[in-house]
Amino acid sequence: MSEKLDAARYVESDQAYVWHHMVQHQAYSGKGAMIIVEGDGLRIRDINGREYLDATSGGVWCVNVGYGRKRIADVVARQLEKMPYYAAVAGNIPFIEFAERLTAYMPGLNRVYISNSGSEANEKAYKMVRALAHIEGRPEKKKILYRDRDYHGTTIAALSSCGQPERKEWFGPFVPGFVEFPHACCYRCAFQKSYPGCNLECAKVVEEVILREGPETVGGLIVEPITAGGGILPPVAEYYQEVVEICRRHEVLLIMDEVVCGMGRTGTMFGYQHYGITPDMVTMAKGLASAYMPISATVTTEAVFNKFLNDPSEPMSYFRDISTFGGCAAGCAAAAENLSIIEEEKLLLRVTEMGEYLLAGLNELRDLPGVGDVRGKGLLCGVEMVVDKKSKEPLAEQKMIQLVGEMAANGVLVGRTNRSLPGLNNTINLAPAYVVTREDIDTILLTMRRAMEKILA
Repeated sequence: MSEKLDAARYVESDQAYVWHHMVQHQAYSGKGAMIIVEGDGLRIRDINGREYLDATSGGVWCVNVGYGRKRIADVVARQLEKMPYYAAVAGNIPFIEFAERLTAYMPGLNRVYISNSGSEANEKAYKMVRALAHIEGRPEKKKILYRDRDYHGTTIAALSSCGQPERKEWFGPFVPGFVEFPHACCYRCAFQKSYPGCNLECAKVVEEVILREGPETVGGLIVEPITAGGGILPPVAEYYQEVVEICRRHEVLLIMDEVVCGMGRTGTMFGYQHYGITPDMVTMAKGLASAYMPISATVTTEAVFNKFLNDPSEPMSYFRDISTFGGCAAGCAAAAENLSIIEEEKLLLRVTEMGEYLLAGLNELRDLPGVGDVRGKGLLCGVEMVVDKKSKEPLAEQKMIQLVGEMAANGVLVGRTNRSLPGLNNTINLAPAYVVTREDIDTILLTMRRAMEKILA
């Protein structure tokens, strides 16, 4: 460690003053929360000097280029000294340069709207859909479809489009006009079919929902390209081609929520690019600056942008929205430097190579009785745990907590579905930073195997 800290003092202050995210504080009674003080690459160290291999890129899949990137910190410091902020009604050099570089990776999309979180990026997309309904003289065309098991953020409107029921409990009533359609998980097919012998019911059902609601009322559809927190669910190859055709047929704007997958997590710069499609809008956040600064973006086609170009004398004809911290120039500076690292170190190729190695190793765990399914793309992988492989009875969440806890006790941090899906919080999530090595992956796999053998014996 770089300095000696008074661990007892910070643990006491943490318990007295800090309200942590996503945790029952009674669980900290007598021991306190983990306090992280330092990181380098994939390794983090807590206040007691204990080192962990972080296979979650910061716990929620965002420190994508790893810890200790001095060059990002330096470019942020320089920008803060020069010009930290002005509202995004004006331009700034980092924003302009980053928007140009980002959209070079997104053929067909070239307008970048900056805000500061994934939830906010998705809210901007929803507001664009609903504003366009009025601009085009179709105010009723404002419903937005979302998919079961997908997650789009923590604000009330974002939760209104959340396909994870346990995340929504207690927070209603929700915003009207959001409509759910079935998930695309082959392992637990909502239609009791088997791919490739099915008729892509999971995609075709989108049209059924649109027709049921009335095409004149549906303006948008949002999906994660690969469902992340809902269980790591990559749709089959043809899925999005079918969904796009349905959306085009009914003039429904397709929003790709790339908050997790964006900026290389799956081996292409964006997850949707595995499927050969072009959405109308793409949202991103977590990996945009590898979490060195809070920043998100909503990127649209020129066609969407142009619909907001109207007579300036019409007071209600433009996108009347603002994000206060969308004007923070250092966020764009960090995002641009993050992109430079991805380019210079050829990290997209590395994600593909290391992702294949990780997925192959996880598939070798299928010999264990509790491993029901292994899924993933690039460095976004999941292992669904079951009590019985034939019945696919999910492993209880309490057992999942023990399993992940055993891995942490042995120095490896992994994630899991966490009080999101009733009865289906049974997937281990892996999303290591892009600089992960084969040796790191071997450590993850061995620690996971030993934990499974111990906890599930």
